[in-house]
Amino acid sequence: MRRWQDHLPALQRRLAIPQTSLQLCLLGMLGGLIAALLIILFRLAIIGIQGFFLQHSDDFSSISAEYRWLLPLLGATLIGLIALATGYKHYRLGIPFVIHRIKTAYGIMPFRNTLNQFFGGILALASGFSVGREGPSVHLGAYGASTVGRYLQLPYNSVRILAGCGIAAAIAASFNTPLAAMIFVMEVVLREYRIHVFIPVMLASVVGAMATQLVFGHDKELAALEIISLSVWHFPYLVLCGVVIGAFAWLFNRNLMRMLQWFKNWPLLLRLALAGVITAAVGYVIPHAMGAETGAIQFAIDSPTAVHLLLLLLAGKMILTLCAIGLGVPGGIIGPIFGMGVVLGTILAIVPAVLVDNTSNSGTYAVLGMAGLMAATLHAPLAALVAVMELAANQQIVLPAMLVIVTAYVTTVQFFNNKSIFMTQLDFMQLPYKLSPADDVLQKVGVLAVLTQDYQLLADPDEHNVRQVLAQLQPPQQLLIKRHEGDSVQFYTAQYDVSLSLSGDSSIQYAAVKGLSHQATMAEVLHELEDRREGLVYIYQQDPTEPIGIIRWDQLRALLIKQNNLI
Repeated sequence: MRRWQDHLPALQRRLAIPQTSLQLCLLGMLGGLIAALLIILFRLAIIGIQGFFLQHSDDFSSISAEYRWLLPLLGATLIGLIALATGYKHYRLGIPFVIHRIKTAYGIMPFRNTLNQFFGGILALASGFSVGREGPSVHLGAYGASTVGRYLQLPYNSVRILAGCGIAAAIAASFNTPLAAMIFVMEVVLREYRIHVFIPVMLASVVGAMATQLVFGHDKELAALEIISLSVWHFPYLVLCGVVIGAFAWLFNRNLMRMLQWFKNWPLLLRLALAGVITAAVGYVIPHAMGAETGAIQFAIDSPTAVHLLLLLLAGKMILTLCAIGLGVPGGIIGPIFGMGVVLGTILAIVPAVLVDNTSNSGTYAVLGMAGLMAATLHAPLAALVAVMELAANQQIVLPAMLVIVTAYVTTVQFFNNKSIFMTQLDFMQLPYKLSPADDVLQKVGVLAVLTQDYQLLADPDEHNVRQVLAQLQPPQQLLIKRHEGDSVQFYTAQYDVSLSLSGDSSIQYAAVKGLSHQATMAEVLHELEDRREGLVYIYQQDPTEPIGIIRWDQLRALLIKQNNLI
């Protein structure tokens, strides 16, 4: 009976082709399951730690104020110790870093960086910092799913898709929103809509949601909000609400970047200490502003008419989020945006409530505020719409949500020139995330999909042997020469050169050939050949001295012309 390893070459060749396949779907589901298990462990750890001092998870108002201020100080200390143990250079965290790795490293995440996210994220969320669990979740999901591809030595183009599957499963497992998770990955992380990517990401998202439902149940975070259908006369006011939300998104993004700029030269431990002190001080006075989003959302539900307290909570939540993210606390930004959006929407509901003396619309406006702020801050309008539909579990929110989302997004982009907070952070950290059109196309095709074995290999031949073989070659067949040079092995191509022959020199021209792993994509082939625009590379599997095929420049050129006419 053949071992499973014997099937790997066929699997690797199949996944090198950018097409929908059953194999990729199954691997995507496996990666999604691994990602979901990591997120479940992550969430259970947070709940378990908070269970020692909180009556309800993420409700920091349930602990005495004389002890509450100690939590962020202790959390900052422990996060700093973890950073010291794993090394500062690995302390790049959150969704922006994942986007960078997706574009430049096929979604493969550094291990020590992942440790920072897992343990640092648990401590940050358990101790009351205003950060979201989706930041560590995205990182852990990408690491878990891409590990499957690395273990099986799959082509990097499929490893990238598996990383996307892990991210979708992780978000679905964090918020129980499989459809929004899938859209978020395609709209924000991968930034593309291709069917061979879409299908496995969708399946992984389903797996993530099912896994979290088995452990945490089917509850939705916004299900407690009473959502009712809005009459048509609300719609002009919703446009005004969208403008306000768009302006608030610009204010938040701008101040977050200011925080990053002001404190970029501070030592990490000092930044974490400052974040702990500010969180302790504000949390002492405004406990509902602490944590991810649950406390703020619950307060908005319980006190929809307490305008002065809602304004105080919004200000406190914004300050704590800016300080936590801006000073380097590990965690995400989406959770706090949910909380601030719900509070902002509840505040905006006061105007129609005063006009008709009815507060029953506050739940609807709260959900609309969340949707608009997510769209305007993250530049993810479609993901925001789907997220609010799933979290609210109410279809009546769709039409007003579309109006608020579009208004908020257009306002923040056109009138405030507000960019996606993720892209702005990437620019600030000088992490590349943009690909050339050629690289964007070629990263999706593995070398195993293109390589040919139309060549002859000679080991340490003399010139007479080289001439004999060259005389018998039929184009496009190539001659590949393997020479032992001391302790190393070098590969060359040999071909006739008429200009050298006329000058009286040898008429054979030798050119060094670079080897690439079978996991590489055609983008790496382009990087090796684009300067000369001729020649070839050889592909190896395990041993760099044993070629399994070659790829010529004319094959690369033909692929580019076929795909997008890029050359």
